[in-house]
Amino acid sequence: MQLGSELRRLREKAGFTLAEAVSELDLSITKLYRVENGLTALKSTTELRVLLERYGVGSQEDIDFLAEIHRDSLNRGWWSQYRSVMPSGMAMYVGLETGARAIRAWQPNVVFSLLQTERYVREMLQVAKPVEEHTTEFVERNIQLRMERKERLTGREGPLELWCILDEAALRRTIGGPDVMREQYEEIIRLTKLDNVTVQILPLDIATYRSSTNFTLLELEAPKLTVVQSDMPDSSNVSDKDTTIWAFNRKFDALSAGALAPGETPTFLHRLAGEI
Repeated sequence: MQLGSELRRLREKAGFTLAEAVSELDLSITKLYRVENGLTALKSTTELRVLLERYGVGSQEDIDFLAEIHRDSLNRGWWSQYRSVMPSGMAMYVGLETGARAIRAWQPNVVFSLLQTERYVREMLQVAKPVEEHTTEFVERNIQLRMERKERLTGREGPLELWCILDEAALRRTIGGPDVMREQYEEIIRLTKLDNVTVQILPLDIATYRSSTNFTLLELEAPKLTVVQSDMPDSSNVSDKDTTIWAFNRKFDALSAGALAPGETPTFLHRLAGEI
């Protein structure tokens, strides 16, 4: 998606339509469209260099930079070992999450994935196991995947910046029992002590804007690109369209404005722990 977005920008800067860009090249309009939208990859660096020449990119530094992104896009990510137990579309999301430098998220239903404890994840998956007919391997492998993803928050080399807004309902919805929930509250408090983690809570008794569906805004490394992932009934949607990103930025800003200040999160969670 990063490479595709940059190629689309370069094509438009050069003044080419999709048809003009592939004219007399061994590349179809459909293929270039799919490349620009991150749906497929160019099969070789040669194809990339031919396109860059067509677009008038002469800087060797720029060419080498884009060639490196292309090579990275062809590599199997660390999460590929979990593909057999990933729901449809999950591999793409984990890949985007791995490439992100910052994430902003709204979660009204459960504790956000990167904040979850191992016990919280296990209880969620175990209770769904007989209903969704998952195997024990599915449960254990997904727990491992979730914990590996969470390591981005404490990574020594440029830890992920996370700003998450949780609805109070997500924190009151009991998963596994009081002990599991108290441990989960303490984990959130622990993580908020990190410089790169911000958590806000939107109380149930505040009359303000609430999005009914969860979403995640992912800011990727250079070339700068923001992608939004949103969950709909029985599906997940990923987009990098400017109008869509603008709309979800507005939603996040409204949710943040209505939520408690980050400094109030520990006090709120301590009170919940006492109530539960």
